[in-house]
Formats: sequence, C-alpha cells, structure tokens
Amino acid sequence: MKRKLTVAITAALFSVACASSEAPQQASAEYVEQQPTRHVQAPAEYRDSVFKMTQIMADPDWLGRAPEGAYWSWDSRSVLFSRKREGSPQRDLFERPLTAGGNGSQVALNELHTRAYQNGVHNQNRTQLAYVFQRNIFVKNLADGSVRQLTRDTQNKNSLQFLTDGRLSYRVGNDFYAMDLGNGFTELLLSLQTQDAPTAVQDPSDILAREEIDLIEYNRIQRQQRQERFDDLQALAAASPAAAPQAVYLGRNLNVAEASLSPNGKRAIVAVTEPQSWRGDSDLMPRYVTETGRIENQNVRRRVADAKPVHHTLYLIDVATGEKSELSYESLPGFDEDVLASVRAENYAAEGKTYESKRTPRAIGVISGWSAPEGNIVWNQDGSAVAVMLRAWDNKDRWIATVDFNTQDLVSQHRLHDEAWINRDFNAFNWMPRQNALWYLSEESNYSHLYIKNLDSGNVQQLTSGRYLVDNVKLNNSGDTFYFQANVKHPGIYDIFRISVNGGDIEQLTDMNGITNYQLSPNETRLLLTHSSALQPNELYVKEIASGAQATRLTETVSREFQEMPWAEPEIVAVPSSHVDDPIYSRVYLPKDYDANRAEGYPAVVFIHGAGYLQNAHAGWSNYFREFMYHSKLTDLGYVVLDLDFRGSAGYGRDWRTAVYRQMGTPEVEDLVDVVSWMGEHRNVDVERVGTYGGSYGGFLTFMALFKEPGLFKAGAALRPVTDWAHYNTGYTSNILNLPQDDMIAYRRSSPIYFAEGLEDALLINAPMVDDNVFFQDSVRLVQRLIELEKENFETAIFPVEPHGFVQPSSWLDEYRRIHKLFETNLN
Repeated sequence: MKRKLTVAITAALFSVACASSEAPQQASAEYVEQQPTRHVQAPAEYRDSVFKMTQIMADPDWLGRAPEGAYWSWDSRSVLFSRKREGSPQRDLFERPLTAGGNGSQVALNELHTRAYQNGVHNQNRTQLAYVFQRNIFVKNLADGSVRQLTRDTQNKNSLQFLTDGRLSYRVGNDFYAMDLGNGFTELLLSLQTQDAPTAVQDPSDILAREEIDLIEYNRIQRQQRQERFDDLQALAAASPAAAPQAVYLGRNLNVAEASLSPNGKRAIVAVTEPQSWRGDSDLMPRYVTETGRIENQNVRRRVADAKPVHHTLYLIDVATGEKSELSYESLPGFDEDVLASVRAENYAAEGKTYESKRTPRAIGVISGWSAPEGNIVWNQDGSAVAVMLRAWDNKDRWIATVDFNTQDLVSQHRLHDEAWINRDFNAFNWMPRQNALWYLSEESNYSHLYIKNLDSGNVQQLTSGRYLVDNVKLNNSGDTFYFQANVKHPGIYDIFRISVNGGDIEQLTDMNGITNYQLSPNETRLLLTHSSALQPNELYVKEIASGAQATRLTETVSREFQEMPWAEPEIVAVPSSHVDDPIYSRVYLPKDYDANRAEGYPAVVFIHGAGYLQNAHAGWSNYFREFMYHSKLTDLGYVVLDLDFRGSAGYGRDWRTAVYRQMGTPEVEDLVDVVSWMGEHRNVDVERVGTYGGSYGGFLTFMALFKEPGLFKAGAALRPVTDWAHYNTGYTSNILNLPQDDMIAYRRSSPIYFAEGLEDALLINAPMVDDNVFFQDSVRLVQRLIELEKENFETAIFPVEPHGFVQPSSWLDEYRRIHKLFETNLN
C-alpha cells in the first residue's frame, strides 16, 4: 500500500510539473481568480479503512438473506416466509414451526400448493380457506388441514369469496362464477361485456341503404329471418334453466376498471372508463447495450405534461335481471367544485389574464392501488350494503360513500378534502361486523387515526388521537378489538397496539425500540412480528398476546461476517427548525474517536433520501443499507454523517408531508441549511467542509441545494436525479405540483433546470441510461443547460445498462467510488 501511495503522489507531482513548464508565463487574471486552491493528496481509495468499498457495494447476499412476506400457517403452529436464493433473484418458501429451532426448512416444490394461502378467504363460519395458486383454486379444510384442488387449467382467476349460500365465487376476466363445493357444479353469475348489446338487424346507415331495403324484397326477407332467429335465441336464453345468463353490455370502447360482486350474489358494483394508453408514440428510451448488438427502443410511460384525466362511470347491477343503474357523483359534496381556482387565478395573472372560476363536474373514480387492504369496494357480511372509496382525479378529495339500493344513489359518509393532496396511505376502511357502521382511517386531524361512524345516527367516534400515525389496522374475528401499528413513543419507533371498539386507552403490545410490524395468528393468541433495528435487518419474532411475555426470536438470518463488522450506530436527533415548530428528525453518525472539543472541526456529509415521501431517520433497518454501510466507512475516515427527514417526508403527519405543495425544493433546502448549521454548533463540524449526496428525489434536492444555496455544500453528488418535474410521472407529480397546464408557476419554482445558473460548487451527476422512472433525458437536458451557462465545476458519469435501481454490483461500486472521490477531494 505504501509503495502504491508513493507512486501515485509522484505521478501527480510529475503531471503538475509538466503542466507548469508548458503553460504561458502569465495567465489572465480572470483565469487565475477562477482556479481553486488544490492540494496534492492520495486518491480516495488509498485512505485506510476497515470498510472496503468492494465489500459494502458487493452483492448484498453477504449480509444475509432476511425473511420476506411472513405469514402464519393455517393452524397457528408455524410461520412461513420467503427468502432470497443465494446468488439469484429467485425466492424460496420456508416454514419454521414455533417449536423448532433454526431458520426453518424449505418447502418442497410439490408442497407449495398446500401453503400458498397467505391471501386466502374464509367461509362464513371459518371452517374453510380458499386461495389461488398458479391460477388455480384450492380449498383447505380447517378441521384437518386437508387440501382439495378445484380447478386445473390456465385461466387467471381472482376475486375469490365465499357467498352467503356456501358457494365459492371467483372471477375470470370480466366473468363472475360460483362453484358448489359439494358437487363441483359451476355456473356463470355475471358476464360483463364492453360492447353494445347485440341486435339482429342494424338501422339503415343512410338514405341509399333505406331505399335498398324498401325496394328489394330479398333484403327485407333476410332481415326478417335474422330477427326471428335472434328473437328465438333470446327467448330460449330467458326461459331455459340450462342457458347461461344474458351478458350485461356496458358499451363500446370502454374498460372495466373495478368490479365487485356482493356476498349474496345479488348485486355488483362496476366502474368503467374510456381506455387510455399509458404512453404516447414518442415515449421511447433507447437501449445501447443489447444482446443483438443493435440499439433497441423500450417503451416508457408518458410525462405529467401529457397527462389526461381519468374518469369512471359507476354502475349498480342487478345480477338476476342484468339491469344496470348509473350511480351519479352529484350527491358527493364538492363533486363540481373548482378546487384549483386560486392556483389557476395566480397562473393566469402571471400571464396578464383574468381567470373566471366556474363549477364543473370533476373526473372521479374508484382508484385501485391505494392502501385499503380490503379493496375500495367493500360489502358488509351478508351483502345487504356496500361502501365505495372514491377519489377525484385532481386528488383534492376522497369520499367514502354507501349505495342506496332503492333509489340507486350514492350517499356520502365521509369526505376528506385537502388543499394540497390526499395521501395514498392511511385509507383503509371496512364494515363493522353485524352493525350498520363503518370504520376508517383518516388524516383529517393531521395524523392518521381510527374512526367509527354509525350510519343510522350519523355519529362519528374517534378511537385514537395524538401526534402519532395509526396504520395496518386489523379487526379481530369477534369484532370487539382493533390491532394496529403506530409510532406513539417516537416518530421513528413503530410498535403494535390494540384498542377496544368502544374506545378507551390504547394498549401497547410490543416495546422493541425499532420498526415492528405484525400478523395476528389465526387463533388470535399470538403476534408474528417482523422487527428490525438500525444495526439489524428484519428478523421474525413471536409474542403471546395475553401473557404479556417478551417476544421470542424465531430467525437468525444475518451473516456472521456482517455482525462482526464495527458498524457505526446512528443516534436520532431532533434538529430545531428555524421555519416551523416541529423539529427535523435526523440520523447522525459520529467518528469512532469523536471529540466534541477538537480544535479542528470535522468534515461532514449529508445524505438526502429518495422518494420524497419516505422516512429514513427511524430506529429500524434502513432501505438504504448500502448508504448505511458507506456512512460507517465515512465515519471511520473521520467524517460526521447526517441523513434527515426533511419536510415532505413520511412519518410526521399531514402538515409535514404537504409542506412541499407547489414549492418542491424550497422547505427541504431550508431544512438542509438548518441541519448544516446545527452540525456546526452541536457536533463540531467545519461548515466550510460539508458535502451532500442522494438519489432520485435526493438527487433533485442535491441540485436544488447547490443551485439555490451556493456554498452550503462544497460538493454534491446527484444520482438518477429529477431535473424537470414536467418530465416526471403523473401519479406522483400532479399531487404536489398540480398539472403544468394549470400551475406552471409551481413547476418553474420546483425544477432544478430553472436554477442551474446558481452552481458554484463541485457537482457530480450519476445518470443510469435505461432508467424508466427518472429518464436519462433529465440529466442530458441539465448538462446541456450547464454547458450553455459555461459552468466548469461539474462531471457526469453514465451507467449504460442500469435502471433506476442499480442491479450490477460493479455499477454500485463505480458509482460510490466516484462519490467518495468527490468528497475526499473537496472536503479534506
């Protein structure tokens, strides 16, 4: 190592000497003023550290392969979970009996169909469990654990439910079937067709056709015979018990967006929408490294600037008659409100125009993919009532509505309105068993809390309250107790609690000082816990509910090699904000020999997490595990490291989340200024030697910090960064910035490309070329802008085969070597 270091320094000095001898005798004053003072030093990789970059950026299998997707066995005697296969992205299923030791044993391939019931559905008296495995239906008898296969074909089946008459219902495409489990008889209950109802004859299309029918007898006879055949078939279908029911015709050029059959099989709720491509013809991404050796184009999603509203027409269908009734949204409060009136007025005024607001029906629909585990169309137990979660496409409103079957009207039961945007999280809801009441989560008090509404009286009871978030709600089988996850003790510590449906104090069931999630056992006597800490990835535990005993660890999947490394354990600090009352929670890593009174301040690095709405300053295992390991390397080399949950992050309530509305990159950069100042005052950091880095949203904020606050960071690395929000996707961006055509002010205020002239400090841009999330074009356009602005202090690294989340260890290594070199060069 010493010889390599000497050679490197000698080579560097030789390079400087050669440059000096060939340079003009006198450089221009402008050129001299622009040159920073440079110190010759060893390349970054040569500084000694126990944490080797080649190790921490290697395939993460060496850390261990943590359990994933854990669930209970049907009899509550064992737990099942997936584990990544070593050296492969494939997952294998393992089973671990509670009474055994070790990490369980792999379930054999020929036994997988007997264990794939994690998303199964129970019959009314909970004696049977039905589920789908490899597109086919299986039923487990819960008395003896036996499994019966009911189908064996290639049709994709979903939406399983036991009907109130004991039959099992399922969906294939847009057809709903019911199977008698006693004799296997299967019938079609409902067929949804996205076309017009068929007719025997078509009306004449024009005057010539009409004349031809009237004039030519042959044509009249043919039409009459077709009509007779058609009428006979219709009559047969209506009269014969052997015939399948008539299809329900929804109209041409439509897609079924959502459909749900009632448990009694009498009714269905169906949402249809006009088809819309997820991309345009020009939405292409070239791939330069391919198996063919030729450039290939990959289709990618459209940009928010090209977004079009999505609206669902909602129908109530009588299954017996096929009659469909449209459920109008006009009963929803605010259905036609101009919720963007002030935004549009501001943008019109900026162009010297006057905006006139008017009430117009908004695009509304049943939106799938939200965090409502039971779905967004939920029937009560006997199918006599249904509740639907609806959302305005502009995402300023979310409604929970029931359906009046007599009047075919929607009845609004809860409206959640937000001037910024409705959160995708915390939307779970369902019926209370044997009651005309709904429970639901809502952020209306700033934090997600649990409510029950009695639909007869209209009374609403708030069961939980306080400065914490309630999530992952489970109502027990008897319907008297809610279980949930919450961060009551600290925003970064999540435990499991329960509360009576009648209210009262919440009862804490776990106290493990990290992030803990749960699965309630089928017999409701135990909790299966997935728990992690800052230094330990997820492992499984089990805890008796009634006894109050401590949780027992079930798995030990972390490698010995990982455990023996001297990782830096972060402290979580609440950094005071100079802009809002709430603090900026942050993880802080200190050097092992940290001295608060050292004369020379420490260099520091601030990590900025991605996704925007994500929590990283918590007490659990970070999704950014490579960054965690890299931070240990930095502390080993004498850096202080901080990663913060800036405003906009998850875990701190609605107001913290929506602080970035129409101004992405403003409150977050203010928070960055505050944490750098705090490190200088409280952690002996030299604020003149601080760098930053982050990926995706973190890359975006790296740009905004360097462009809007020059000198705050001496160097920054922006990885897979957003540079212009008008080029990002609709679902994320339109929530925060509205649409470009409505609010270009917000896009110009929030996009780094408009602030590039502010760059003064060292910048590294790392851009994957086959990123279908943040397009490579984002980096290309910004680089062109920096060139046009004649900026010098930036570099760009491209990664030809990588998507948004890198796959190849060699790419991770290359990326972090560049980041590390940037910091070692500019902060020491």
